[in-house]
Amino acid sequence: MPMITPRRRARQFVVQALYQALLNSDESASTIAQNIRDNDYFNKADGELFTQIFFGAFNHQREYMKYIRPLLDRHEDELNPVERAVLLMAYHELAAMPETPYPVIINEAIEITKTYGGTDSYKFINGILDKLSAQLRSENPQHQTTEPA
Repeated sequence: MPMITPRRRARQFVVQALYQALLNSDESASTIAQNIRDNDYFNKADGELFTQIFFGAFNHQREYMKYIRPLLDRHEDELNPVERAVLLMAYHELAAMPETPYPVIINEAIEITKTYGGTDSYKFINGILDKLSAQLRSENPQHQTTEPA
């Protein structure tokens, strides 16, 4: 079994924290983050990355959903909490963390979805994130257009 990198583990904890936030809307972000940090394996995660992504995605989830919603092939209410959490996590990284290459963000989201999501959820996540990366990352060569010479 391949070793999980501290960055992947941080992203897994972000998805768990966002999942918890989605199911317990009365909980504050700081309470949820502390619950996650109390996990015995959190010391193997990149704590700074967790904090940056979780609080960014948590604090901007309504705004992010405005951009994710039009790309969905179903009503937003039909997203399961894992899919929503992964999309929010990845959106935050795509929008606010240009130092992370978009293929890494998409791959991490797919792998985490394979671990925590439904059987084919990763295909759905991949399709949405491909479209989001085209909108948010100008360096995405799949979506650049060139002027004819």
